[in-house]
Amino acid sequence: MSPDTLMLFAAGFGTRMGELTRSRPKPLVEVAGRPLLDHALDIARAAGVARIVANTHYLGEQVATHLAGSEVQISDESERILETGGGLRKALPLLGPGPVFTLNTDAIWTGPNPLATLRAGWAPARMGALLALVPVERATGHSGTGDFSLSPDGRIRRGPGYVYTGAQILNPAGIVTISDEVFSLNRLWDRLLDEGRAFGVVHPGGWCDVGRPESIPLAEAMLGAADG
Repeated sequence: MSPDTLMLFAAGFGTRMGELTRSRPKPLVEVAGRPLLDHALDIARAAGVARIVANTHYLGEQVATHLAGSEVQISDESERILETGGGLRKALPLLGPGPVFTLNTDAIWTGPNPLATLRAGWAPARMGALLALVPVERATGHSGTGDFSLSPDGRIRRGPGYVYTGAQILNPAGIVTISDEVFSLNRLWDRLLDEGRAFGVVHPGGWCDVGRPESIPLAEAMLGAADG
């Protein structure tokens, strides 16, 4: 079954953005004149996702106001930020059963829609997670050697070579067995990696990690080149 629901992660503090997030949440930081959140929503809507849920915490009322009147539902984490795993679990009643897309809001993309790429590669009988990756040399605005290595059969392991882009399809069934309230999705990934059910697919277009102020002009240049 292909997912038709999406979790937008929009609750983080954005501390690496410095002054840009002192009075506004990172999802509302602008790239090319539009908030990062709107760039992410463009991807979700273009992929035909039927239901979108965004979690909020830091300055979350600004995100909620920005989304007011849209189809996006809010999973409010104002009392306590729950990280990616806890945040997804809290949002599951809004998302409904079955596999879900998740998408971070701090990246800019060019090329094919990454959610469409994930949907085309999803094979639920053998996959618990399918992560969109880019090779290190094409990870604009990102430092380090990568998060995963990619096998010829599409399975991933921890190691250098490819960067996780913040987009995936995930079967969240195992999340209910994690007792902690606050936890990262890395906990679920580790189980799936051990089971051989974690896979990756390479995004063929551009991707820029917009986690720091100096990444904004990089992202804008990437968008400009794609438009040109």
